[in-house]
Amino acid sequence: MLELIVNPIAGKGKSLKNLEHAEKVFKERGVEYRVHKTEKYGHATEIAKELTSKGEQVSLAVFGGDGTFNEVLNGIVDFEKTTVGFVPSGTGNDYVKVTDIPTEGDQALERILAGKTGYTDFIQMENKRCLNVAGGGMDTDTLVTYNSMKVFKGKMKYYASLLKVLAKCKCHKVRISIDGGTPAEKTVFMIAIANGKYIGGGMPISPHSDISDGKLNVVIVNEINRLQVLPMLLKFLNGGKHIESKFVEEYLCDSAKLEMLDECKVQADGEILEDRVLDCRVVHDTLRIFIA
Repeated sequence: MLELIVNPIAGKGKSLKNLEHAEKVFKERGVEYRVHKTEKYGHATEIAKELTSKGEQVSLAVFGGDGTFNEVLNGIVDFEKTTVGFVPSGTGNDYVKVTDIPTEGDQALERILAGKTGYTDFIQMENKRCLNVAGGGMDTDTLVTYNSMKVFKGKMKYYASLLKVLAKCKCHKVRISIDGGTPAEKTVFMIAIANGKYIGGGMPISPHSDISDGKLNVVIVNEINRLQVLPMLLKFLNGGKHIESKFVEEYLCDSAKLEMLDECKVQADGEILEDRVLDCRVVHDTLRIFIA
């Protein structure tokens, strides 16, 4: 039995198109399934919690984007008896870009039906899990601007928000500790604690990340001025070459603790968190997913 968790508004209806195709395939092949459509923010977490708390083996197929994937991850109760399949149906689909999961829904579905499984890392925080990237600074400022912007939609709205934030070139005070070491206070343009590589629909903030290496990559873009923004952005978009800049630091670690020392909030998988602290550790060989 496949339990389908479907966000019906993901990708402007893309999830429903993928669901329609999936149901046709399931009926043709005699695959048993049940559909659970989300109705509100956080509903995918509630559904996943209910399905994975019965002490039985369960296979989940998630139709949505990065936000829906994050919600499902945060709802899993019994990792040993749960396998998750992703059918990318969002706008950005940043997480699956670092997996061998196809971004095309029909192909992703075939991976699930093939039944081969493996493991992917995730980030565990005090009260939350993160599948892709957590952090603060420019990315959080962009999300805040995105949520308040009244014009544009989808990727265009995100890019307009990003340009508005880049024009201001605002930096933030943070305290960062790597693997429990002595905390360091810095002024940063952006800081990412990454399991995956991409944010914002394909921008490689952490090009060296590997989602199955049992490590986190911490990327710190230290304070820059307006004249440095455009060259940095061009390097960023050119395969993540910003990582080579003299004002960028990168660390490979098991854990990292980030504290924002000003008004800037933090984000995890694109969700803005009210707390200004991210206390992160990597979890390895625990989340089982369908792979090629």
